Amino acid sequence: MENTDLIHAIKDEFALILPEKISYSELHTILSDLINNLIKNNFEKLVTHLYRIDVNEAALKKLLQLDPPEDAGKIIAKLIMERQQQKIKSRSQFSRRKTNSNEEEKW
Repeated sequence: MENTDLIHAIKDEFALILPEKISYSELHTILSDLINNLIKNNFEKLVTHLYRIDVNEAALKKLLQLDPPEDAGKIIAKLIMERQQQKIKSRSQFSRRKTNSNEEEKW
C-alpha cells in the first residue's frame, strides 16, 4: 500500500495541508503534535475524530495505561494511522471483489 492513500485519509479527516510525499515517520510526528494540541485545547474534537475513524476504545485505553510515560499523542497517532491503513486495505479488497463478481455476472 502506498503512503499516499494514508496521507489523503489523514488530510481529509483532520483538514490538514500536507505534501503529497511525506514519510510515515514525518506523518506520525505531525499527527502526534496535532493530537497533543487537541488533548490540551479541544478534547471533545479529538474524541469526535476517534469515533469517526473508529479507533478501538479498549485498545486505546489499554495502551495508554500500559505505557503512561509514553507521549499520549504518539500512541493515539499510531492507532489512528493503523486504523486508517486497515480501512484502506479493506476498501481495496472489497473493490477488487466487486470487480471480480461483476466479471462473473457477465456470463
